[in-house]
Parts: sequence; C-alpha cells; structure tokens
Amino acid sequence: MPIGTPKVPYRLPGSQYTQWIDIYTRLNQERIIFLGQEVTDTLANSIVAAMLYLDSDDNTKPICLYITSPGGSVTAGMAIYDTMQYIKSDVVTICLGLAASMGAFLLAAGSPGKRLALPHSRIMIHQPMGGTGRQRLQASD
Repeated sequence: MPIGTPKVPYRLPGSQYTQWIDIYTRLNQERIIFLGQEVTDTLANSIVAAMLYLDSDDNTKPICLYITSPGGSVTAGMAIYDTMQYIKSDVVTICLGLAASMGAFLLAAGSPGKRLALPHSRIMIHQPMGGTGRQRLQASD
C-alpha cells in the first residue's frame, strides 16, 4: 500500500496558523533538493527549475543536493549538470545510499570542497560507452 508524499506542518513567519505542506516543498524552502530516484527528463526539469529559483532568490547561500540514485538519462543529467555550473550559488552535493552512473557524475559536479558522502554510501561510476548500435569501444587516454 503506497503511503504517498509525507506532509509536514509549516507556519508562515508572523502567522499563528499552521498549514500542512509536502515534505519536498519544505525542504526546498531550506534550499535542499532531493534526488532520490532514476534521473529522468521530468525529474531533471523539476531540479533545474528549483535550482534556478533558489539561485535567483539568493545566490549568496549554497544549495544542498542530496543524491541517492542508480543513474539514468545522460541528457537529463547533463541538463542538471549545466545548471549547477551556470548558477552563482555554490552547490553542495551529498551522497546517501547509492550514487551510480549519472548520480555519481552529479555528485562529482558539486562545488569544489563541497562534495560529500555519508559513511555507508556507495559511489559507482563506469567507463563511458561509445560507438553505434551494439558496438562498444574501450575508452582510452
């Protein structure tokens, strides 16, 4: 039985009323982006939009990108990578669980000195594949 997206209480500053918002919205308010699945075009669009918004809101504060991903689409991942390099905000990348393939690439794309992995994380990257069809070529120096 799926549980859906958890909701958490949030009180607007200066308000006496509490409202319930989804946890990812609350994390975004704290400049935290969570990449917790395979990298797809839809997910990349959401992450790129969040990064652009947070950078325009205040580019002096870092954005934290938590990664636990088996990899995914190269083109979608490159859109996230390009955005990370384009924005002025530092991007702190933190691996929890597994960062494989495109997930590992994005982990390594964090700001210098701000790339982290939790103690029991696993990071896996493989040689790039080239060629056409079923042909695979060994990468060389």
